[in-house]
Amino acid sequence: MRRYIIPLALIFAILLPSQLMAEETEPRVPNEDNILRQTLSTSSPYYYTNLMLNYRNGSEPLDADGYYYLYYGFAYQEDYRPFVENEALDLMLDIMAGIDPELPTVGQLEALIERGIEAMELDPFNPKVLNMMAYAYGALGDTRREELYFTHLNGILHAIESTGTGLQERSPWHILMFSHAYDVIAAKGYMYNEGRIISRTVEFVPLVRKAHDKTKGFYFDYSRVYRNKPDDVTIKRDRTWQINNLPPREYK
Repeated sequence: MRRYIIPLALIFAILLPSQLMAEETEPRVPNEDNILRQTLSTSSPYYYTNLMLNYRNGSEPLDADGYYYLYYGFAYQEDYRPFVENEALDLMLDIMAGIDPELPTVGQLEALIERGIEAMELDPFNPKVLNMMAYAYGALGDTRREELYFTHLNGILHAIESTGTGLQERSPWHILMFSHAYDVIAAKGYMYNEGRIISRTVEFVPLVRKAHDKTKGFYFDYSRVYRNKPDDVTIKRDRTWQINNLPPREYK
């Protein structure tokens, strides 16, 4: 059985499948016009309906481009609602809290999968959910689905990291959900503190301890999240330019 990133604690370092390991010479900053054109055209190999069917069923393997258009194309789907509470994910975490990873019961694993299917209706690319689904199927001996979700996990993480270096405000990693930023960092084996707003689109997530290469944290672009914020939601998060003890700015 593979070892997985159990939520809240890193169990192993993720290894990318060979078809996803090609390094881009330049960051692939999401081009909105290109993403719309590729995912809305029925003649495109990245037509969104087909991409999602392949993703859910595992009928055909997705390459790096497929995961890229799948992830960022989701921002233009009616189902993309980044501020909706994902109760099924909360239930998954509750189930995991009571599981002995080495001796899970069949009932616990089946409940984890059932809640995972529900959670993916709201957030189909949540790394924590993909990780727990791979773990559950692997523990049940379903190696095909274990490999499918493991590949999805790595494909989504790679798509996010392909969009920038994450090391500078001008080269952030682009994400669709606040939680995805923390999952990317956790997958690298780092512990982190709460993110801080540094502009209208970018946040900085500091590490608890500097990385071995002196990295202090990572930058993430949240613009797609903010663009889809309901009018009745107010975001209160710390900002790095706070001066004179002013309260955190409210983003409406």
